[in-house]
Amino acid sequence: MFSARFSALSVLPSNVPGVTKSRSAPAYRCAECGWSTGKWVGRCGECQAWGSVEEVGAPKLREIRPGPVTEPARPIGEVGTEAAVARPTGLDELDRVLGGGLVPGSVVLLAGEPGVGKSTLLLEVAARCGDPGHRALYVTGEESAAQVRLRADRVGSLSPHLFLAAETDLAAVLGHVEAVSPGLLVVDSVQTVAAAEVEGSAGGVTQVREVTAALIRAAKARGMATIIVGHVTKEGSVAGPRTLEHLVDVVLHVEGDRHARLRLVRALKNRYGPADEVGCFELAEDGIWGMPDPTGLFLTQRSAPAPGSCVTVALEGTRPLLAEVQALTVGTNVPSPRRQSSGLDTARVAMVTAVLDKQRLFIGARNELYTATVGGVRLREPAADLAIALAVGSSHGNRMVHPRLVAFGEVGLSGEIRRVTGTARRLAEAARLGFGFALVPPDSGPGPEGLAVREVTHVAEAFELLLATGTDR
Repeated sequence: MFSARFSALSVLPSNVPGVTKSRSAPAYRCAECGWSTGKWVGRCGECQAWGSVEEVGAPKLREIRPGPVTEPARPIGEVGTEAAVARPTGLDELDRVLGGGLVPGSVVLLAGEPGVGKSTLLLEVAARCGDPGHRALYVTGEESAAQVRLRADRVGSLSPHLFLAAETDLAAVLGHVEAVSPGLLVVDSVQTVAAAEVEGSAGGVTQVREVTAALIRAAKARGMATIIVGHVTKEGSVAGPRTLEHLVDVVLHVEGDRHARLRLVRALKNRYGPADEVGCFELAEDGIWGMPDPTGLFLTQRSAPAPGSCVTVALEGTRPLLAEVQALTVGTNVPSPRRQSSGLDTARVAMVTAVLDKQRLFIGARNELYTATVGGVRLREPAADLAIALAVGSSHGNRMVHPRLVAFGEVGLSGEIRRVTGTARRLAEAARLGFGFALVPPDSGPGPEGLAVREVTHVAEAFELLLATGTDR
């Protein structure tokens, strides 16, 4: 009897009067978005990230008193800008993306898929930036120093002012920084560096956050430009905590098909320049080179036009690029015809084909559809909708689009053609490359000399012009 009563008292809830908690209940917080919960869960309930919920102690409130300042506040007009002048990297395409070059004390996060050319690009930057008064330190955690030296020999990135170290311990990395005193630090990659004082293995959420914070403190204190290489997940986003992208000053992403030569360096965040600029590079056996005019890679070189192809003008940042969209329709009797896209937004391709099916311009239930771009370029903007529609209609009707015609415009759900940005720049680029006709949205304005511009308001009107200007196979 006594033991039963004692057991019942031992499980009384803590909110019963007279019963107090022996210790405070633990709290758990997501390391990426800050969402908190009273118990541990494997997946954050706010940002849906896996493995990011960690236990934290109960918050202790205390009074924060004013302390000494590092530098007195001044009127903004009296603050000098000499310390924030960008230093060119020696690669014009990369300077275009960065907004002029690397700013002293800035921290750049460069991410991309394995084998896309991140290390080759940064080795070239480190070799070009090194000079007697501005040393460069390249720290590798994924390769040995001898392996990096062999690649530097192959791509011609040897410089007497480029220092190389292979380290995976944060304290050792900071020791090299103290000894070399570089103006540029490259860490390849942040997922391979770990701090002994922080729990967890290298590449974990806590380790990546603390290592990055330590590198940022060193960069700001020394006025040292720092480039950190980051891995990506299978979805293409930067691996690690989301706060990593908030901590750094610039986020760059390297894109490209490993089977093609083209590499695009895209700015996703930039505190010192445009956040939508793109640099074009060619990755070859002897290094990586900037491509100021890469349009020729995205157009098919053929002696005669073929059905299922239409040229559009994409706008990557401030740069207009002509790209060719191809489509192939094949009749089938299966209940669910196959749809496959390469280099195009699958959702937008599905939407455009649904509009064509509704307008009776394409019979989707009886045809398989394959769409792709030429040269490995990826078109994500809605301006490519009209070119996709014309390419599908050209293949479906076995008629060819005029080889000197370009088309761009967003297609609405009812088939209307909507305006897009940068029309003047798109038309000027088409005229420069010798195109003679252009199908554009309404109110696009006059085109340059030598380019006949035709405004279309509906996708059906564009198909009528396709039949008028196109030719039979």
